[in-house]
Amino acid sequence: MVVVAHGSDGGKAAADSRLWPVGDSTGWSFGVLGWPNYKPFKAGDVFLFSYMHGAHNVVQVNTVAQYSMCEVPRNATVWSSGNDRITLARGMSFFVCGISGHCQKGMKIAVTAR
Repeated sequence: MVVVAHGSDGGKAAADSRLWPVGDSTGWSFGVLGWPNYKPFKAGDVFLFSYMHGAHNVVQVNTVAQYSMCEVPRNATVWSSGNDRITLARGMSFFVCGISGHCQKGMKIAVTAR
């Protein structure tokens, strides 16, 4: 799944994009599962995943099944800086923590960008 939005809008999407700190003040952590509820994400918006480097990571998975089962494919994109910025593409995106057991404890989000 590609996470970069492209378009022929003359740069309008970039100018209108919003930075979303994932998990708000708690950051990318356990219990973030409900954080996306009722938020108006748009293609081009940027997610900021903040967490202690080495304690977590961010993995983009491709399917609802992978997300639901916390399955990380071998070719998945993994971010691990502790200050990861990911630009949303239009449609559904799925993010999980790839550290063993973390996704199962609620470190995952599914979002739709319009």
